[in-house]
Amino acid sequence: MPESLDLTIRLLLVAATGYVCGALPWGLWVGRWFRGIDIRTVGSGNLGATNVYRSLGPALGVLTLLLDVTKGAVPVALAPALLPAAADPFTLEIGRVVAGIAAVAGHVWTFLAGFKGGKGVATTVGVLLALSPAAFGIFVAVFVLTLALTRYVSLGSTLGAIAFVIALWRLQPAGVRSPAFALGVALAVLIVWRHRDNYARLARGEERRFALRGGKTS
Repeated sequence: MPESLDLTIRLLLVAATGYVCGALPWGLWVGRWFRGIDIRTVGSGNLGATNVYRSLGPALGVLTLLLDVTKGAVPVALAPALLPAAADPFTLEIGRVVAGIAAVAGHVWTFLAGFKGGKGVATTVGVLLALSPAAFGIFVAVFVLTLALTRYVSLGSTLGAIAFVIALWRLQPAGVRSPAFALGVALAVLIVWRHRDNYARLARGEERRFALRGGKTS
């Protein structure tokens, strides 16, 4: 088999693995398994951890969060093992990027829930963690600080994603030429796009604030 064709097939396998991992609708399954509730029928109707947290309580919300983060990190971490043993560093990075994009796409458009998933933030967090732990640390710091000051998850997610892109640009040896940097930009744009309704509610003063113990949100 020609080397280029073998690489193409392997990258398709990487993409398929990423998509299937990302498509696992943990929010939907956790709600059904532990409470007999379809999370799409309560709260915001979103499959993500935030809606599970608000609607079903902190324990199930945190469980969903961890599972959604894991399904983003695992395919990115596994991608190099699915590529040729002699692959160069650039090809390995391309593989990790492909896995990350596919995982987030799987979460947002999961075939296991009518192609309607969550906003992709938690899965993106997992991808970022596997892609660049140092830049991920900056993402977390900005997210937590913003959440602590404003209690708006949407605002924390947005500013965290932007901070990650800036950090990745500074940390990657190839700078803007790095595939990982391109992925960071793409994921940041996706997060902004998926939160457009939240920004409208923020502008109207109607966005719900995050309650630490699953209590009422303002």
